Amino acid sequence: MPLAWRDAMSRALYGPDGFFVTGTGPADHFRTSVHASPAFASALLRLIVEVDTALGHPYRLDVVDVGAGRGELLRALVGLAVGVSGEPAHSGRSGLIPPWSGSPETLTPTAAARPSLAERVHFTAVEYAPRPENLPAEINWTDEIPEGITGLLIATEWLDNVPLDVAVHTEDGWRYVLVDPTSGTETVGDLVSPADHHWLTTWWPHPTSQPDTDPDPTSPDATSASASASESGFGAARPAQGSSLTARSRPGCPETPHSNRAEIGRTRDEAWATAVQKIERGLAVAVDYGHLRESRPVDGTLTGYRAGRQVPPVPDGSADVTAHVAVDSVASAGAEVARCAYSLVSQSEALRALGADGGRPPLSLAGSDPAGYVRALAAASAVAELTDPAGLGGHWWLRQPVGIPLGPAVAR
Repeated sequence: MPLAWRDAMSRALYGPDGFFVTGTGPADHFRTSVHASPAFASALLRLIVEVDTALGHPYRLDVVDVGAGRGELLRALVGLAVGVSGEPAHSGRSGLIPPWSGSPETLTPTAAARPSLAERVHFTAVEYAPRPENLPAEINWTDEIPEGITGLLIATEWLDNVPLDVAVHTEDGWRYVLVDPTSGTETVGDLVSPADHHWLTTWWPHPTSQPDTDPDPTSPDATSASASASESGFGAARPAQGSSLTARSRPGCPETPHSNRAEIGRTRDEAWATAVQKIERGLAVAVDYGHLRESRPVDGTLTGYRAGRQVPPVPDGSADVTAHVAVDSVASAGAEVARCAYSLVSQSEALRALGADGGRPPLSLAGSDPAGYVRALAAASAVAELTDPAGLGGHWWLRQPVGIPLGPAVAR
């Protein structure tokens, strides 16, 4: 029986036998930033330190990973956080990121006397899958975003897996696209609801239609969003260990073409607004691939990934089903909840602001320390993958502060 795409995705990804709930996890199927280079976690550690400073070094600093996969990112951060306890040799930067204000290398004696970051930080993974074995005890595991967060909420390739409806523009207007969950065969259904029609005309207008409004994609007041968390889905992408696996940054598969398709991002707006609403004070960061209103893809982006390959999006639970994010719509929804302007930049720009620039080591190092030069060159290559604008570097970083100013590395 054909289903709405939102229902089919919800079952396929987050049902009892869903893609993100069972098995060894998404790391076996596709590649994202977390495992592409340790510089990603190192850069996030620097961001955590900056958020901690903006908050005045609270007694408890929360770091919440929404869509935690099998806990890969938090595992890395737990190890890196030990270095901020006053042991610079174990900072985890591996020469990829220089010291920054507030790091152990630059602390004054008075500042160093404060409880260390490692003593104050509390890590929480939000994921529907069961808690993995051998997960460090420092990481709390839950299937709901906690209330009253003071610190950093990070969502790395989570929003692209929030289930959403798909529509196609017909002679009588936008209609839902239905899908057979076993074969992936699509049919055209009813006209979209008034709420979805409003979202489409505001954020994904048909070329011949006039939008209800003409929002500025960078304005925090461009649209409103409900704070409902229904069907939000917490399973996010996690990278594969091997570089041969595909990074999820390409458009949809050509096997299922439809002209004038649209992916209705209202559920993602609601999911992000709900996440931001959970923050008492701090910063929410969403890292994902997406598009802006003026450059929506005519045929949509819905696609699938399985075992390192891009495949047709069949929602039978055997593969990832994903679609790019309307990042400007999501940003406006979060800004309305936070009542504070957001920042939207590419991953390349964000990581460079956090000290990961992928620059080659000086050639002179090859003469004085050949082994060190080789290590530094390999590290630079790994950072270069993270910042490549044609790949992972083209992902968006949406940064939404709540009750704190944006520091230099966050505001750029």
